Amino acid sequence: MDLEKFFDRVNHDIVMSRVARRVNDKRVLLLIRRYLQAGIMEGGLITASREGTPQGGPLSPLLSNIVLDDLDKELERRGLSFCRYADDCNIHVSSRRAGQRVLESITGFVQRRLKLQVNRDKSAVARPWERKFLGYSMTHHLKPRLKVARQSVKRIREELKEAFHRGKGRKLNRFTEQELNPILRGWGNYFELAEVEGTFEELDQWVRRKLRQMLWRQWKRNHTRTKRLIHRGLAKERAVKSAGNGRGAWWNSAASHMNEAFPKRYFDRLGLISLLDQRRHVLKTA
Repeated sequence: MDLEKFFDRVNHDIVMSRVARRVNDKRVLLLIRRYLQAGIMEGGLITASREGTPQGGPLSPLLSNIVLDDLDKELERRGLSFCRYADDCNIHVSSRRAGQRVLESITGFVQRRLKLQVNRDKSAVARPWERKFLGYSMTHHLKPRLKVARQSVKRIREELKEAFHRGKGRKLNRFTEQELNPILRGWGNYFELAEVEGTFEELDQWVRRKLRQMLWRQWKRNHTRTKRLIHRGLAKERAVKSAGNGRGAWWNSAASHMNEAFPKRYFDRLGLISLLDQRRHVLKTA
C-alpha cells in the first residue's frame, strides 16, 4: 500500500495533534508549526504551506512516523503482519480475498482518520514476489530469497545510460572514477542485502560492454581500431578483419575481439567497481 503524495498532503492539524500527545512544551510545538508553515520560494516569492511537510527536511521523516504510528497501531490491533517505511507499507495476509478486504478497510481508515489518500495505482493485492518494497523483491521459492526488484534495475540502467552519454569523448580512467564508480558504489551498498547474485553479474557485464562500446566509438577509423586491437594483443590479421567488419559499436562491444582485448581484469586494473565483487567482499567481512 502506498500513500499518495504523503509529504505534500499530510494535514498540519493532524501532525500537530499527534506531536502534542508526546510533547508538552508549547515552544517546541510552536517551532514545529512554524517549520510546517515555512512555505516554499518560487520565482523569488514565498508561498505559505497549508499542508504537507518539507521534502528532504530533517524533521519530515520523524513527523511522518509520528502521524503513521496510528496506522501501525491499527494494523497491530487487527493482528496483521506488516512492514512499513515512511509512506510505503506492505501488509501480509493468507489469501487474495483477505487482501482485498484488508486493503479496502485500511484505505478507509487512512482516509477517514488520517485525512490521507491511498495511491490506487501503486497499491494492489498480489503475491510477495510480484511486488517490491524499498527497491527489493523476493524469489518465488518455498524458502524465498531477497533480490533486487526489476524496477530498481531499470532505474540504475537509465542512470548509467545518462552517465555514458555525458562521458562521450572522455578518457576512460577519469570517466570511470568520476562518473561510474560513485553510482555503482552507492547502488551496490544499498542492495548489499540481496541474496540473488545474478542481477549484480548481469549489470557488471552490461557496464563493461558499454565501456567497450565507448572505446570503439572513440577510435572512429578502421586504422585506429586496428592499431588499438594490435596494441591490446590481437594478431594483425584478426585485428584488421575485426576493425573492418562494418558492424555497429554495440555489436562490436560484445564481439570476441573486444572481449579478448578488454577482459574483466583490464577494467579491474582500471579501477572500475564490480558490483558482484563488492557484494562478495561485504559477505566475507560481515
